[in-house]
Amino acid sequence: MTIGSQRMTLTVDEAGLALADPKTYADDRLLHESLALLRREAPIHRVDAPEYTPFWAVTKHEDILEVEREHQVFLNAPRPLLATTELDVMNQQRAEAGIALRTLVHMDDPDHRVFRAIGADWFRPRAMRALEPRVKELAKRYVDRMVELGGECDFAREIAVHFPLYVILSLLGLPESDFDRMLRLTQELFGGDDDEFQRGASNEEKLQVLLDFFAYFQGLTDARRQNPTDDLASAIANASIDGERLNDFDTASYYVIVATAGHDTTSATIAGGLHALIEHPAQLAQLRDAPGLMPLAVDEMIRWVTPVKEFMRTATRDYDLRDVTIRKGEAAMLSYPSANRDEDVFNDPFRFDVARDPNKHLAFGFGVHYCLGAALARIEVRAFFEELIPRLRSIELAGEPESIATTFVGGLKSLPIRYSVD
Repeated sequence: MTIGSQRMTLTVDEAGLALADPKTYADDRLLHESLALLRREAPIHRVDAPEYTPFWAVTKHEDILEVEREHQVFLNAPRPLLATTELDVMNQQRAEAGIALRTLVHMDDPDHRVFRAIGADWFRPRAMRALEPRVKELAKRYVDRMVELGGECDFAREIAVHFPLYVILSLLGLPESDFDRMLRLTQELFGGDDDEFQRGASNEEKLQVLLDFFAYFQGLTDARRQNPTDDLASAIANASIDGERLNDFDTASYYVIVATAGHDTTSATIAGGLHALIEHPAQLAQLRDAPGLMPLAVDEMIRWVTPVKEFMRTATRDYDLRDVTIRKGEAAMLSYPSANRDEDVFNDPFRFDVARDPNKHLAFGFGVHYCLGAALARIEVRAFFEELIPRLRSIELAGEPESIATTFVGGLKSLPIRYSVD
């Protein structure tokens, strides 16, 4: 493999260690070289990285599906995301003290099922149809913004990061004046491993970002309980389980997962999708000539980018997966970028194909933990490109794209482009 001007040959162990390094996910070539090697030679590989509790990297599509199906064997708790051992311990201590982030990502049944139901109606087809005019209005606003920028911009920073956050603010019923604060907090939360976005490198500084989120949403909860409104924020603030309202941390956690997961994943897909169209002009031409392909193109963009890089699952008992026994208490990392380039599932997986059908990508997960906002994400991506592509006359890169360093959620943080839009 060529990185820069050098040829790099990875060993299986090096490929496994790369998955615990946030910088790997900012280098597509290194990431996919590592994952392809693991799929080929060690599809379930034990990773013993410095500062991390050992885990099993699961890289094949069918194995990830199996783990997702066995949700009573493989739990989200206590380690839903890859983190250092020190941070895992701190998170466990906070959880035991009742002061930890506890989103749907952190939960298992029966709590997961009950908490998921609180927001489920807001993401059903009827609710999505009601929101769609606002999504289309915002899509037009940001394509118009491209025109205002005069034919050159950093698309990731000036367009892609803004549009989905305004959609989420609309869904929650938050004022547009809160945009800057929410953008900063979401970037700091998901960009905690990136030198540009992190507030600080220490665990204490990362915790402060979360506490700032909680402080903002505590004020929102108080306001919606005093004066309920017809929005998702009010539904969360006034939700009850067994006759009791959610506690402050569970309420704030619900807001956090909606505001962050519904924003960063979609902005990454829109920026990465446009980058793919620029790099594959024949696909852009095909989509322009056959706009009916847009639903397929949206899923191909989602597969191509795969904004969520991993989730962790912990075994409740010994479990045989392929030729490996994952012991009780051991963790498995489900590598979604790997599943979505699996040669056994996707024909020519490294080809960007706006007409790909079927497209069995796992970017939204699978089973009981399937992404609650998947339909909204598809609507947003579709609305944006349905507005942009008929108005797009030319487009090219105006600089080198850059990706965020992360092991969880991310994509392009910079996409300089030069274009002509009507």
